[in-house]
Amino acid sequence: MKTRLIATLLAACTLASIAAGCGGSEAPAESSSAAPESSEAEAPASSEAGTPAAGGTYSGTTKYPEGKFVFYGYGQPQFMLEQYQLWFDMHKEATEGVEIEMIQCEGGEDARKKVTLTYQSGAMDEMPDVVQTATAQMMDMAKNGILMDVTDFLQPLEPEMLDGVTGDVQYDGKMYALPDSFRPQLLFYNQEIFDQYEIDPAQMDTMEGYIEVGRQLKEKSGGKVYLSFASPSQKTWAYWGRRGLWPQAKARIWDDEGNVVFGSDEGTKLAASTLDTLFKEDLLLRSQVMQPPLYDSIRNGEVATFYIGAFWDEFIRKNTPEIAGKWRMMTAPKYEDIGLRGAPVTGMMAIVNKPDAKYADLFKDIWYDYMFTAEYRNQHAQNMADEDGPCWNPISKALSEDPFWKSPDPFYGDQSFKEMETVGLKDAAPNMVVTSSDAEADTIISDELDRYIAGDQDMDTTIKNIDEQLKAKIGTAKN
Repeated sequence: MKTRLIATLLAACTLASIAAGCGGSEAPAESSSAAPESSEAEAPASSEAGTPAAGGTYSGTTKYPEGKFVFYGYGQPQFMLEQYQLWFDMHKEATEGVEIEMIQCEGGEDARKKVTLTYQSGAMDEMPDVVQTATAQMMDMAKNGILMDVTDFLQPLEPEMLDGVTGDVQYDGKMYALPDSFRPQLLFYNQEIFDQYEIDPAQMDTMEGYIEVGRQLKEKSGGKVYLSFASPSQKTWAYWGRRGLWPQAKARIWDDEGNVVFGSDEGTKLAASTLDTLFKEDLLLRSQVMQPPLYDSIRNGEVATFYIGAFWDEFIRKNTPEIAGKWRMMTAPKYEDIGLRGAPVTGMMAIVNKPDAKYADLFKDIWYDYMFTAEYRNQHAQNMADEDGPCWNPISKALSEDPFWKSPDPFYGDQSFKEMETVGLKDAAPNMVVTSSDAEADTIISDELDRYIAGDQDMDTTIKNIDEQLKAKIGTAKN
């Protein structure tokens, strides 16, 4: 089908051949636009691709069987469709007679439910070939035999990838998904606001300093400028909790035996206290994330920072181009006594364990080239830049070290967003331990935090309610 290059040669060739790319995943589900400056990148001229020597070849076939390659995606999977279609276009002979079909899902849990119900019904011919997923949903599907074990394929590639990339794709000692992004928690801030009120943003290196900056902003602006924001529904746990305050405070939902410890855990108390302080002191604007009112507040200089995943870059570029040049980035604040910053978000795709998984090797080829082959990654990046679509830094160590991924970005006053995607991983907190019970647990926690944000209950009641519901509805977490 194509020339197979060994991994060592690929790493060397990658550094020589990088010509294009783009910056910009929580989660893939949140992605919406890419770095506009990457439109200057050059598109590659050929379609050579590689396969890892460590992992061996996949099938050696010269052509994939005719039929329909189906994947379930969420967020904006139309851009994933373009990514896969590009690979097909670059390998027309191998993919002739193969059609790609995208099925839009509402989110990771919706995708899991659709796949699981179809699997349980025995309608294997209606199962997708690949499903976009997240750790909790992946674990549940893996536990039930729905996903293909990809350990033998992925494990030999770990030395070629950024540290920690495969941590979230594992269940019971095996790997059941292929990571396609690994993005840090960052702190985006409006330099113009900090200059106006003569506040040093360096104070925000620690969480304690971050809160103090919020107080200074409130006092000096007469209450006009908020430190950051919180969405009144559904996203507070995802953005401030699971990927932010809780992991960096070393908080836990379960102990090592799977028992609920949310209500008594010292890390949870620290994280919850921080969030409570931000709300009690009115340092957070209540505004729905990714909605026009929040973008209006950004334009009006009412929100000074965003403590959020790197994917926020894509939304702020697309929806508030007027603020280009005003914003900067730094690593997420850390608790001074703990030293950990927010946890990274891993985007992932899993191969469905169908009886006749005829397109498993096809997806492995696509994934491998996207991770390690500069030519395919560069062309995709060029396409996304041309249409303002989502793209992010590679998880390959070789590609990440290329000077292109450190290029200055006018949107951030010539600070490099591409470089920050990698720098932001420094001192990142490990992700919270995830079990197959966490999908249900997340719903419980999120709902109670929403009630807190709405002002229906205080934080002590919120933590108490969460702890009681976790114990009553789940009990001991299941691996």
